[in-house]
Amino acid sequence: MPHATASLTRRAGRFLRTSLFAQVLIALVLGVLVGRLWPQAGASLQPLGDGFVRLIKAMIAPLVFCVVVAGITKAGDLKAFGRIGVKALIWFEVATSIALVVGLLAGNVFAPGAGMHIDPASLDKGAVDAKTGGGQLPSAAQFVLESLPDSAVGAFAENSLLQVLVLACLVGAALLHLGQQKVPQILPVIEQAQDVVFTIVGFLMKLAPLAVLGATAHLVGEYGLGAMSTYGKLIAVCYGVALAFLVLLGCALKAVTGLSLWKFVRYTREELLLALGTGSSETVMPRMMQKLRAAGCRDDAVGLVLPTGYSFNLDGASIYLSIGTLFIAQAIGVDLSLGQQITVVLVLMLTSKGMAGVPGSAFLALSATASALGVIPASAVALLLGVDRIMDSMRVATNLLGNCVAVFAVSRWEGALDRVTAKRVLNGELPATAQTDRPTERERAAEPATAEPARADSAQPREAAAGPGAASVTTRDT
Repeated sequence: MPHATASLTRRAGRFLRTSLFAQVLIALVLGVLVGRLWPQAGASLQPLGDGFVRLIKAMIAPLVFCVVVAGITKAGDLKAFGRIGVKALIWFEVATSIALVVGLLAGNVFAPGAGMHIDPASLDKGAVDAKTGGGQLPSAAQFVLESLPDSAVGAFAENSLLQVLVLACLVGAALLHLGQQKVPQILPVIEQAQDVVFTIVGFLMKLAPLAVLGATAHLVGEYGLGAMSTYGKLIAVCYGVALAFLVLLGCALKAVTGLSLWKFVRYTREELLLALGTGSSETVMPRMMQKLRAAGCRDDAVGLVLPTGYSFNLDGASIYLSIGTLFIAQAIGVDLSLGQQITVVLVLMLTSKGMAGVPGSAFLALSATASALGVIPASAVALLLGVDRIMDSMRVATNLLGNCVAVFAVSRWEGALDRVTAKRVLNGELPATAQTDRPTERERAAEPATAEPARADSAQPREAAAGPGAASVTTRDT
């Protein structure tokens, strides 16, 4: 018996040392306890989370640049890259619109703000100004203009993902135009730089439990658990609608690709828990890019769709904004007509696209919506100050999963998805390591008829390409 106990203890210790999921989960629980028992000490731990986010953000711009440039040059077709971009924007617009409509429907059905009878005159508009820093959301023209870099160095220094994407597209197009005969050494250097960045991210991820501990302790210590009772109905409605939307996304993913969203959640559980703990989806972008590539998505699709989604595909934020607008109106006793609610959808469809990276962007979008309606005082937006931080987990999880589903769907739409590999990785049959030389469905379809059949929908076995350490595997699209 002592021997069995010692063996169990060793296995538990080994699991804790090797499992990032377990480490982050324990840190999350400890963060709640510290924030609850010692609020002042918990609130002072915020630098742990902020420092980790800053370190990860420093790696995002170079990683996106390397992945996109390598993806374009390997695909060898700039038109295909353009098609991926157009299809991604179509998917983003449809998904965001559905999220807004679902949020409004839920807000009307459950009426989370009904019966509060808040006097707008008693609310402090200055608190909203302090939250937003007096900023404003960019106009459509300004948003497009700011997406274009005026300095190659500045795009990386300011960590502007859209500007980095534009630079990467230009460099990739130039490499395709010049060809490997004129610039034979550039692509290997870019790929090696990409490996270096991924290695650095791996080092930084060892600090993830400390970041989650600090961020969670600060949240609970600063805001307490009282908001859970005060805004209980609003929180329940937002999280419930987010879950329902994710079910819709799962159905869409299954219909388009045949893949399971639940298996993808299990496959990326460490990244999702880290994003929830830190309240930032940017902290896991590098790891998500790596896992999506490992799960059969081509480099150019991952490099373009995922970073672009951080600006254009904010499904969780859309749900929160639509429900939040109705909550504010109901709390102050304003009954919005059908036409006014349609206005809400149209305004939020525009304002949600310029939210990424803007301090207090949710309140800016809500203020713009209130101004467009003309019946909700701007000061009423302050009603959501006490619950906004609690909504981060919902927004982060929904935004992140929505963008990952978009990568799979657009990849499948463009023929840039290896579904055989995707299913095997999500089933745990293959390791989560990217194989960038893997053929996609479209490339398999272009193989000579004499070649061994290897379509993604084929039920016949396919031998893996031989090489150092390569093993013979049987693939089946089940």
